[in-house]
Amino acid sequence: MSDALSPTDRSPYAASSMLALAICVIALATIAGAWFFQLVLGIKPCPMCLEQRYAYYLAIPLAAVVALGAAKGAGRAPLVAGFAVLFCATLFNAAFGVFHAGVEWGWWPGPTECTGSAVDFGDPGKLLESLNAVKIVRCDEVQWRFLGLSLAGYNALISALMAALSGLGLFALCRRGA
Repeated sequence: MSDALSPTDRSPYAASSMLALAICVIALATIAGAWFFQLVLGIKPCPMCLEQRYAYYLAIPLAAVVALGAAKGAGRAPLVAGFAVLFCATLFNAAFGVFHAGVEWGWWPGPTECTGSAVDFGDPGKLLESLNAVKIVRCDEVQWRFLGLSLAGYNALISALMAALSGLGLFALCRRGA
């Protein structure tokens, strides 16, 4: 009896490996693009933008591990768990991107930390100095648009794509009881 998987047994693993690798590459390209906008083009991220990056910081290494595990024929349970975490994180991030885009469009209010006025002005004698030193990037003001979408809108679309790929990975593993 051989430990090697037959070609029919490997099919869900091969598909899962490719899907996880695609998620890793998409997440890596997206976060590299975000850093390019910030560090090269000087477009500073708002607090909500920075929070949306967390899903990418999770997805890159997790998707790489899932891709490697699937390519090496790891057990079904850890692969399913990895895809489930990827699915939840990217789906939540897609919803968060939609929420942020809605804040930018004025459809609903955003968090007061980055959309409202400051409440604590500190020492009244140093008010002007404090105001000049603080550079708040507002979450409700779009700094860049392309084809009508802001970076938050693109994050929503990219995260939804990664969630769909994660769902396909789950489906491939669960369909035949891989």
